Amino acid sequence: MDTKDLATFSAVARLGGMSRAARELNTVQSNVTQRVRRLEEALGVSLFERNRHGARLTAAGERLMPYAARVDALLVEAARAARDDGAPRGTLTIGALETTAALRLSPLLASYARAHAHVDLVLRTGTTAEMIEQVLDRTLEGAFVCGPVAHPELVATATFEEELALLSAPSRKSMATLLSQPDLRLVILRAGCSYRQRLEEVLARRGIVGLRRLEFGTLEAILGAVSADLGITLLPRPLVGPTWRGGRIAVHRLPTAEARVQTVFVRRRDMMCSSALLAFQKHVTAIRPRPHRS
Repeated sequence: MDTKDLATFSAVARLGGMSRAARELNTVQSNVTQRVRRLEEALGVSLFERNRHGARLTAAGERLMPYAARVDALLVEAARAARDDGAPRGTLTIGALETTAALRLSPLLASYARAHAHVDLVLRTGTTAEMIEQVLDRTLEGAFVCGPVAHPELVATATFEEELALLSAPSRKSMATLLSQPDLRLVILRAGCSYRQRLEEVLARRGIVGLRRLEFGTLEAILGAVSADLGITLLPRPLVGPTWRGGRIAVHRLPTAEARVQTVFVRRRDMMCSSALLAFQKHVTAIRPRPHRS
């Protein structure tokens, strides 16, 4: 198999058509078709079902796709390794929970950028599940996620510790009043959010299950919904800062065992650790702030 044939196959699979792949690869459609046919002949299987709307993967194509993506990622990594002379430079793409980005990363990223001016830093945010998946598929070099993380392909390093709290509208003065609401609802991020799972576990230990959920896309939207008494949420307590103080949000503290959560930095065990990433990990360790306990 030729690596260019695999790259062409990946483009067709991702874009759903030969012509669309040709445009992305800056070539003509006949070249794309020829490469796909050559790959099919080498493997002895059909990889696409062609129709007037485009091309759809066959079962064999579905099985090949993750390997093609892995080869592409390894080629990119190999080129980066060859160019890495020990001086931090180039692009460093990392991920983080939105809460970690809001609470922890702004000063850390700013000081790292000043110290390593030749590194182009890219930060992507998402849920713990999304970030772990992107580290595993090599889209991210590393990510800050909610711990603990036990995965044979990942190395996890503890970085920060947060105190979680239940947040509600100010009219819900006590925990007992809060949890006895007949119409209690959860205000949460999308599926894959680790705090969403922890909130459901906290409530389940108190015999509260099967609540309705309201999903929002941003932390600001979640805090606004909670302030408007649409439901309750579970987030790091320091997020309720000056913007949301003054009676707009009620904070209900939890027992230490339930409140304490660790943020860990994960990376692939078998992935080349670039000089930019090594410098970033050392920077995080050197200037890591003390846990929020106020």
